Order: sequence, then structure tokens, then C-alpha cells
Amino acid sequence: MSEADKGVRDEGVETKAAVRLRRAERRQMAMVVQCPDDLVGPSHAVRMVMAVVEKLDLTGFCEPIRAREGQAGRDATDPQLLVGLWLYACIRGIGSARELARRCEESAPFRWLLGGVTVNHRLLGDFRTDHGETLDALFTQVIASLVDKDVVKVSRVSQDGIRVRVSAGASSFRREERLQKLLGAAKEHVKQLRRQLEDPAQAAGISARQRAARERAAREKQQRLEQALAQLPELQQKQAEAEKRAGQGRYGQKVRARKPRVSSSDAQARRMKMPNGGFNPAVNVQLAADTQSRAIVGVEVSQEGSDSAGLSQPLREQVEKRTGGKVAQQLLDGGYFRKQAHREKVELFVPPKPARNRHRRGQELEPKRSDSEAVLAWKRRMKSEEGKQIYKLRGSTSETINADLRSYRGLTQTSVRGLTKIKCVALWCALAYNIMHFGPALLQTQG
Repeated sequence: MSEADKGVRDEGVETKAAVRLRRAERRQMAMVVQCPDDLVGPSHAVRMVMAVVEKLDLTGFCEPIRAREGQAGRDATDPQLLVGLWLYACIRGIGSARELARRCEESAPFRWLLGGVTVNHRLLGDFRTDHGETLDALFTQVIASLVDKDVVKVSRVSQDGIRVRVSAGASSFRREERLQKLLGAAKEHVKQLRRQLEDPAQAAGISARQRAARERAAREKQQRLEQALAQLPELQQKQAEAEKRAGQGRYGQKVRARKPRVSSSDAQARRMKMPNGGFNPAVNVQLAADTQSRAIVGVEVSQEGSDSAGLSQPLREQVEKRTGGKVAQQLLDGGYFRKQAHREKVELFVPPKPARNRHRRGQELEPKRSDSEAVLAWKRRMKSEEGKQIYKLRGSTSETINADLRSYRGLTQTSVRGLTKIKCVALWCALAYNIMHFGPALLQTQG
């Protein structure tokens, strides 16, 4: 018997030899020679995104930059780089500036984009929301390019809304009396803080940065409360109209018992019914899409929780302004139905609301004596087989786009406040969607 066999068998008990493993050696020095361009493969999606960005006109982002040739100061970060970062971040479903800053340190595609440039979450966050008009023009530029390449047609568009959760908490909604008390306390806090910081004895040990941060926090809290109170007249007017429509019955009493409330942290947010059946602070993001290509051609953000509050016409006009075309047919869901909407010179495809009388269910499209010619034309359109087939395109267009933005582009909950900033976030997501799906078409040169 060999010596190896003796080691395996000892007093009739069979034992196994020690395993051989590759173990981490984290203190071993190594010299790595690497080019940043080698971080991603030649067919990686981030290369396509940057190639599209390099073809776009971004001069509008450069105009506010103060760093100029021949003047002292630190160089500004290239807007082309920041646009590429946010577009690729939205494609990957990243909606937080802090998360994007972390990915820029850890993820190879983002490090490839940076090419050695350093960024932080403040720079990224400010760039995302500080260029609303320029970002809107960039979205128009991409849509116009797709129209010129005959990828997008705007004769038939589908519109739908997405209710996006905002950062305001449900408990932040206050009545007018409570807001007035909070505003008074906030003003008093600002005065006390100012006196404290001006007193050398009390301000000892507080750095200039800490002092500025405390003053800014107190001032911003006061501004948010003032903005909340400024929203109340509009809500009170809507409340009065609702009370008038409700009448004097039990439902009217229930309506009168409700008092308008505004969020003290995000004055422009509203409580809306969400897809899960509950109510949360949210905004209504309206999207218009071309049914042929399924490209997003219009974006708007509203405080209205109901789509019936006149949201179809403004978005249709926006699409026509962006593309230079004429919308001939507009596909909407039942929430947009209004009789006066049929007076517009466009073919609306909208399902009727179910009749309140259950005996008339299924007869909503039957003509009535009081119907105008436009309403009669709509009823004939929706009853025809051609109209039914056209309306089916709404589900395959808007619903798939909504699912894409919610599932993959991060349009679920936003951390920014105010309609202007939220619209910037929606525009970034819509741009990312269009570039992800139509990037190759945007890179093609017209022959």
C-alpha cells in the first residue's frame, strides 16, 4: 500500500484530501494598464446613447455657463457629458442624483461616460432640473429629427396620463388655519435664528457653512408655507363649484364638510387616486404618443387628478407645435369624455361613459335628439368596425409606453418638488425612452 493510501485510510475510516481553492489576495500589488474606452464593449448601449448626444445641438445648455476663455475660474463640466449621464441613467431606471453619483464611481458604463471627469450629486441634481426650457427644446429637437426621417407620423396620436407619486407625505396636507400657525412659527424661527447667529457668544463654534445651511433651511421652510397658502384661493374656488354642483342633499353635506388642504412640503402636489386604489400625494403626467411608431411626442404635467379637466386639447396643441404637423385623430380613454370636446376639428376616439341607468347600459352610442352633429359623428365613428379597430391602438400604444416608463425608466416616484422640476424629470424619461427605441434611426444620415 502506498503512502497516499495510508493517508486516506486510517483505522478503517476514509478521509478526503484537502480542497484546493482560489482565494482573494487583496493586498497583492498589481499594475493595470487600461484605457477608459476599454471599459465597455463596442456594441454596448451606452455608446449608442453618447453617439446620439454628440449629434444633438446642446448650445442652450452652454449659454448660462460663466467659465469663458480668457477669464479666471474653474472649468465647467461639459453639458454633453451631463446630458449623456442622465439619459443613460433614465434608460437604466435611475431617478436619484445620489444613486447616479454612486454609479459613476462603481459602474463601468458610467465611468466610460465620465472619461476621468468627476461629478457629485449636487451637480447632477441641479443640472437635471435647472434647464427646463432648454430641455423642452431638446425634446422637440429629437421629435423633429424623427419626423424628418419619416419615423414618426402625427396624424394619429394616443394620449394617457400617469399619476406619479411625489415626495410629499400624506400627513403634510394642512388646512388654512394650521398653515397660518405654521407660517407664523416659521417666521419667528427665522428671526430667532438670525439673532442667534449675529450674537458672537451664541454663534461661537459654528462655521460659515453651518450658518448658511441653517439660514437656508429656515428660509426654505418659510417659503414652502407661503407657497402652500398661495394655492388655497384656487382650491377654495373649486370647492365652491363642487358644493354648488352637489346640491343640498346628503352628498352635498358630505362635500361641504371637506375643507381644502395643501401640502406644507410640496404646495403643487395633490391627493390623487392611485392605481392601487389608495390616495397619495401625486401629479398627473400626460403623455402623447404616435400610434404608428410608438414614440412619445408630447409631455405635460398637471395638478388635476381627473383626465376630464380639459387636458386633451393643450397636449394636442403641444404635439402640433413640436412637430409642425396636424393631428387628425386623437385616441383617449373614457376619463377624457366631454361633449364640448367634440366641437374641435379633430376626430376623437373616446369610449362613452356607462349610463347611470342600468337599463340603458349598452345604448350609450344610440343617437338622441339633443345631440349635435359633432356628437352624432363621434357616435357613428365609435360604433363602426373601423372605429373599433382604430381605438384598439390606444391600448397597444399608451399602455405599453406607461408600463415601459414605470418599469424600466424610473417614472414611479419623484424626489423633486414643484411642477416645473417634475416636468423636467418626465422630459428626461421621455427622451431616454425615445433614444433607447429610436437611437439607430437618429444616427442614420439622410441620403
